[in-house]
Parts: sequence; structure tokens; C-alpha cells
Amino acid sequence: MPVGVVLCGGRSSRMGRDKAFVEVDGVPMARRVADALVGAGCHPVAAIGGDAAGLAVLGLDAVRDDWPGEGPLGGVLTALQNWPDADAVVAVACDLPRLTARTVQRLVDALAGSPNAVAAAAVTDRIEPLCVAWRPAASSLLAEAMVSGERRLRAVLAEAPSVHVPVDLQDLANVNAPSDLGTNLSPHVDP
Repeated sequence: MPVGVVLCGGRSSRMGRDKAFVEVDGVPMARRVADALVGAGCHPVAAIGGDAAGLAVLGLDAVRDDWPGEGPLGGVLTALQNWPDADAVVAVACDLPRLTARTVQRLVDALAGSPNAVAAAAVTDRIEPLCVAWRPAASSLLAEAMVSGERRLRAVLAEAPSVHVPVDLQDLANVNAPSDLGTNLSPHVDP
């Protein structure tokens, strides 16, 4: 069974407040992402980093980021090291509120169907490094990257044996600033 993690450790500087708690259609973004992970059969689903007390109110257990301030690569590494026996760890940024369970399931299925891959990454017009199903074995690659000073997940994915999963651009509508709330979040229904 895959584990789901919502990456909540960012500074949210462009948003001006913690993105995990910004509501889209009345539901905080971290909860929306968690619901997509649950809908795809991920268990457990937890948050990495962020405001543990606030995330608990949303029904999410928060796992302390072992690499605070080092970007999402540290959050993913933390998740992989916390669940070394999982079939897969699906790591998704909290600011992808239109993610669907169907997209998550496609990532999990693609990874399961690619025994030589350590990651299955969502792709629109480019790879989305913050929506990836990882094999826990990838933790060694991420740890090497951290030690070498690399902090970009995109760079790690470029070197790692991975499979790319084309997904609908709307599923990965990213919310970084208040202006993003109205422009790229048209109503979306998960089929």
C-alpha cells in the first residue's frame, strides 16, 4: 500500500501566509491534497513539516522535517526515511489543490509497472517534481544529493531512473500567490 505525504514545510513568502491553510472552495489546500491521496488508497497520509498543531486540526499527523529550510528535497527524503518499507511514497506539495485521486493512482500504477524506476513523476508541459511517487530505495539518491549540496528535486529526477506520467495541466494548478487563487483554479470535477 502506498504512503501519502503532503509537503508543508515551505515559507509561503509569495502567499503572505501559510499556504497549507489557504482555502480553495472552502477546504484548506493541505486537506484537499490529503483527500486526493486518501482517495487513491494511500495509507497513512501525513504532512511533512509545517505547523503541526494547525495540521492536526485538519486531521493530519505532522512529521518533523529532518531537513528544515532545505527545500522540498529534504521533505521527500524525510518521508522516504520514515517509511522505508512502503510500496511507494507519494509526495505532493500542499499547493496543488486540484490534484485528483485518479492522478495519484496513475503515478502509483506507473511506478508499480516500472520495476527499474525509483520514481514516477507527473508531467504536463514539464516534469512536476512536487507530485511524484517514489520507491523508498530512492532515499540513498536523495541523501547523496543533499550531501553534495543539491537542493532541486528536478535535478535528482533528471538523474534517477524514473517514469513520466502525463497528467492534465489543471490537476497540477499551482497556488503560490493570492492572485493564483482566481486565475488558474476554475471548477474541476474528479471523474
